[in-house]
Amino acid sequence: MSIIVSLEDLELFREQLSDHPNALAALDVIEDCDGDLEDAAISLAIKSGQLPEENERWIDGLAKRWRHILCEAQIKEGLEDGLSGVLIDAIVAQTELPMRLAVPVAIYVVKTGVQPFCQPMQEKIFDA
Repeated sequence: MSIIVSLEDLELFREQLSDHPNALAALDVIEDCDGDLEDAAISLAIKSGQLPEENERWIDGLAKRWRHILCEAQIKEGLEDGLSGVLIDAIVAQTELPMRLAVPVAIYVVKTGVQPFCQPMQEKIFDA
């Protein structure tokens, strides 16, 4: 499932992250990739010194690796409200993700739906 970020969404995200130049640079890369979040994330990962081994669904795997943090109450609520500089700063502070990767990961979670993304965490909590 390829996620395409529309120009309208990119403009909204730019407004929400206007005080974060590195986040804006990540949004520029997404736009340069015609809104293809997967392609942009791989490009940003390479620029961050990472070498993604799989191109297919790489952003999905990256987001899932940090699901336990992304679905904590404070960050989850922030994602449900949309992107903000405070939210992206919190994701960067609590994960090993650089700003340029935290942005596409946050967009991925927002676009796939915060509740469905966090559902496996809820099931683990309630099954324990």
